[in-house]
Order: sequence, then C-alpha cells, then structure tokens
Amino acid sequence: MVLLMTPGLAIFYGGMVRSSGVLNMIMMSFIAIPVVTVTWVIAGYSLAFGPDAGGGLIGGLQHIGLSGIDLDAVRSNVPELLFVTFQLAFAILTAALVSGAIADRAKFSSWVLFVAAWTLLVYSPVAHWVWGPGGWLSSFGALDYAGGLVVEIVSGASALALALVLGPRIGFKSDAMRPHNLPFVLLGVGLLWFGWFGFNAGSAFAVDGKAAVIFLNTLLAGCLGMLGWLAVERFRDGHPTTFGAASGVVAGLVAITPSCGFVSPLGAIVVGIAAGVVCSFAIGWKFKAGYDDSLDVVGVHFVGGVVGTFLIGLLAAEMVSGGPQGLFYGGGITQVGKQTLAIAVVAVFAFAVSFALAKIIDMAVGFRVTREDELSGIDFTQHAETAYAEGVHGTPHKRPGA
Repeated sequence: MVLLMTPGLAIFYGGMVRSSGVLNMIMMSFIAIPVVTVTWVIAGYSLAFGPDAGGGLIGGLQHIGLSGIDLDAVRSNVPELLFVTFQLAFAILTAALVSGAIADRAKFSSWVLFVAAWTLLVYSPVAHWVWGPGGWLSSFGALDYAGGLVVEIVSGASALALALVLGPRIGFKSDAMRPHNLPFVLLGVGLLWFGWFGFNAGSAFAVDGKAAVIFLNTLLAGCLGMLGWLAVERFRDGHPTTFGAASGVVAGLVAITPSCGFVSPLGAIVVGIAAGVVCSFAIGWKFKAGYDDSLDVVGVHFVGGVVGTFLIGLLAAEMVSGGPQGLFYGGGITQVGKQTLAIAVVAVFAFAVSFALAKIIDMAVGFRVTREDELSGIDFTQHAETAYAEGVHGTPHKRPGA
C-alpha cells in the first residue's frame, strides 16, 4: 500500500504540471523507486535503523548490504526484512515528494544523483533521530508516529532548498501555469489516500485497536482537510474547486501522519480542518517570498507537517497515545516545547544539507536545464518523448501548455 503511494504521487504531480512536462514529472517519482531501493539496501537502512553509532545522531554500519539480518530476525513484531521493506517504501515516497518543487526545469540525471546522496545524507540521519534505536529526538521525547518530521517536514524543507538553488520557472508570476489534467490529479489523490492507510495504520505493526483508531483518524483528517480547504475557497474565491478538494485531502493526510497514533478521533477532526485551512493560505506565500515551489510541496507538506507535529503537543490523548498527553488534556506545556524544538531542528538540518548538496551538484554537472530546453518542453528535451500526440515539440515560439 505504501509503495503504491509513489505511483499515485507520480500521477498526482503529473496532472498538476503543464502538458509539456508530464512525463518528466512522472519519471522523477518513478526513478526514486530503484534509486532509493538500491541506496537503502546498501547503506541507508543501516544508517537509519542500525545500532546507534554515538550521540543518537546516526546508525552504525553493522547492516551494510543488510548484513547481519537473517530470516529469523524480528523488528517491531514483524520479520526484520519486512520492516526493512516497509521503511524503504517511506524513504522512496519522501524522496519523490521533493521533486514537486522543481517541476519543468531540472536535469533528470542531476535529480538521480541528488536522490541517491540525499537518501544517505538527509533522510537516513533524520529517520535515526526520530525512529532509530537511541535516536536523540526520540530519547528527548519528541513524538512523530508515521512521518511528520521524517517525511513531511524533511521533504518540504528539502524542496524549498532545491527551489532556491534552481530558481523560478520561466514565466513564474506572469504565466498561469495551470494543471493540465485535473482528472489525473484526482486519480493520484485517490491512490495516495488508499496508500496512506498503509502508511499510518501499518505503522502499528499489528491488527488491533490502535491500528483501528489510526485508520479512522486518517480517514477523518483527509475528509476534514478537504472540507476546510473548500470552505476557504468558497468564502475567499466564491467557488470550491476540484483542485482545492484534492489539495485539501493531501493537507489533512499530511497533518495526521505524525499525530495519528496520539490523538483521538475528535483530535483528528481538529488536525484535519486546521491543516486544510492553514495550507490553503500557505500555498500563496511563494508569490510573496519569490520562491517557485512549483507544486506546493512547501505550502502543503512542510506546513501541513508542522501543523500536525505541533498539534500533538496540544491534542495528544492518553487513551490513544498510551502515555503522553497534550496541553489540552492536562499534559502541560512540556510536550509543546519538545515538538517545537524537533520541528525547528529537522527543518534547519534538511534545508541546509539539501541546499549544500544541490549547490555541489549544480556546480559539478549543472542542475537546471537550459532556457531553450525549458521553452521547448522538458519531456522532449530530457526523454525524447511527449505525453500526447499533439505534443509541443516544434512550436518553440508558443509557451508550452498555453
């Protein structure tokens, strides 16, 4: 179910871009599957979930190439090789998420290099901090059930770094750049929503009451995210849109990801509607700040991740969490402080390392396509293909997708 989320994301992202870049956008997600898989098996899993190498900062190298893990090894009540694969699906999706910020302008080969290095230098360390044995954020008491810190904030902060390194698309702020295929967008969201039940409820590693409440919380948050976003559109713009509905679902699902195992169904309603409303405004920040986050990875995944991770400090309920309580349930302000610190540290680390890595790749081999290639259409210039028979190749004087 979790692995299906990456093809679902590919269709979702593919529908959001212009027709001249749909294949490239889909390929940026699909290529993450083999690249992250190989990287994860060779070293990523060991760095993320191997025995701590010191200070809770990174795992050791005991499981390089999955060495030392036999068929009888058990992790979180399941065979460890199954645990390896489940966590691999998380890593794949997180890498693919980042690609949405640099749609229509990145060299495919440079993206492949970035994904491999990023998995080892950004994703694996943060996964160790939060979920690995002896991870310092876990020991500190920061809570993240299924990936608000590890997946959403990491991908959002990394996406912002790449958007700044590559710069805005030609026509940013002046051309509409509307989604070319809204049915694709809705189909992708449907696949993502289905996979998200595996993402969240599967993290319980059991079929029990905990998994059941997480499943329900995931459904509720997605629904309320959609309703919150559509309500903003209705009162702000005068009409609810299908694109807003899809975006609202994702915002709600993003926010419930860290909190699904800590909040009650009532809390999930609050998390979902808060994310739908906040993210619907956050996607406009890029126009004021001047960064071109093409498909709103920052506005939805980073902001939604922050909302969901922070609200754990307010809404964690002992009946679900099995211990930690939020401020509104008598737990005091301490958990709010822990969640806030974790958000800040992970965001700064992911942004800084991703920015440096993207800069190195850009200086070494170039990260952005030429102006001529971007205007001609990135599908044809990077892959020698077009998605549709009436493709844009051969009409360089007309803006692709116009």
